[in-house]
Amino acid sequence: MDTSLVDLAIALPVVLALAGIIAVVLRRLFGPARSLSLPTMTVIGVLGVSVGLLLSAWVGGAARLWVPTTILFSVGASIALSAVVAAAVATARRDGGDIDVAALLRAGESDRVEFKETARWNVRENRKDTRMEVAIAKSIAAFLNSRGGTLVIGAADDGTAIGLDRDMATLRTPDHDRFELWLRDMLSTALGRNAAAQPRIVFASPGEGAPAVCVVVCRPAPKPVFLTQPKDGGSATDLWVRVGNSSRALGVDEAVEYVARHWQPSVKTVVLGRPGS
Repeated sequence: MDTSLVDLAIALPVVLALAGIIAVVLRRLFGPARSLSLPTMTVIGVLGVSVGLLLSAWVGGAARLWVPTTILFSVGASIALSAVVAAAVATARRDGGDIDVAALLRAGESDRVEFKETARWNVRENRKDTRMEVAIAKSIAAFLNSRGGTLVIGAADDGTAIGLDRDMATLRTPDHDRFELWLRDMLSTALGRNAAAQPRIVFASPGEGAPAVCVVVCRPAPKPVFLTQPKDGGSATDLWVRVGNSSRALGVDEAVEYVARHWQPSVKTVVLGRPGS
């Protein structure tokens, strides 16, 4: 029996398992919204193992698989490469360098883009208002339950960047980190912790001298996201989706039909973990 083939047969699932574990750990560390997809991170982990094998052969001068040196090089290289890539992606997404805010605002609202002046402050009544928070949660839930989309907080309906000063004034510490913390806490209460972790949140300005806005990028959720809000002394749970340029709550019959159709299992949903529509 060819022992090299036996070693290869054993090594392949071990490498995939190792790369998968590293990918899961790093996604938890950096957050799903600031890292690549799990399959992509797993592939990067496998490439790291290959780099480690080459380094082991070059440094050790032997191409033996199941020896401590080879294993250490492989694991170390996989962790290192995966961590570097994850950190680079997280940094880029935190800074919003890959989002053209000016173009986003110029394009205007659509079924995939929505603008909100504030997230906490009622402009008409000139006070903090929880109804504004619910409106934000509804929009994000609708994007998650549909084809995804982008919510811009701090922008007027015509695409003018107004900024976040009024919302910031309601926080004890008026900075972007505190605003994101508040937003995720609010979404965690309204939509659940898993759903609150999904959107990618960045702060960026559309141009020099223009105020920064908060951009919330939502990918399609892998399962239905329900909004829970106070109602008539109790609470109500609704499924919100995008219909044209607006968000709409579905009735029970509509929600059942929508969930069955939108999250219908397929090869793509199994591999990517999200709906194909």
